[in-house]
Amino acid sequence: MGLLTPSGGLLFWMTLAFAVVFLILAKFAFPIILGSVTKRKEFIDSSLDAAKVAEQKVADLQLQSEQIIADAEKEKVAILKEAATSRDRIVADASVQAQQEASRIIAEGRRQAEAEKEAILANARGEVAMLAVQMATKILRGNLSASEAQQALQENLADEIRES
Repeated sequence: MGLLTPSGGLLFWMTLAFAVVFLILAKFAFPIILGSVTKRKEFIDSSLDAAKVAEQKVADLQLQSEQIIADAEKEKVAILKEAATSRDRIVADASVQAQQEASRIIAEGRRQAEAEKEAILANARGEVAMLAVQMATKILRGNLSASEAQQALQENLADEIRES
């Protein structure tokens, strides 16, 4: 018997020991190992499914966030447009109101100027009338010192009154 060629008995006992160990392993260890491998496979499959679901949720959330951003941009544009319209309307209203106020002030100024003009003219007429009366009085006193002139003046005034 050499080192490289085993004897028949040794082969028999080695085969028998291998078969016994194999049967024990097949009876007790392999079902546990196969169960663990099956559980691990199921866990990996469920993890892959969960990863796919999570990936889909992330994609959905990303779409939703993009939609929200797009809606916010539209709303921002609408708000800016509305603000510009309001600003233009307020400026136009203020301009119209300022023009109306200016027209009112000008009209009030004209009315006051006209009233002052009329007051000045009335005052001037009164003064002119007083001066005329004073001058006429002085002239008449000088002219009416003679009784003939007084008589002629009375007759002229009486004729004028009758004609009117």
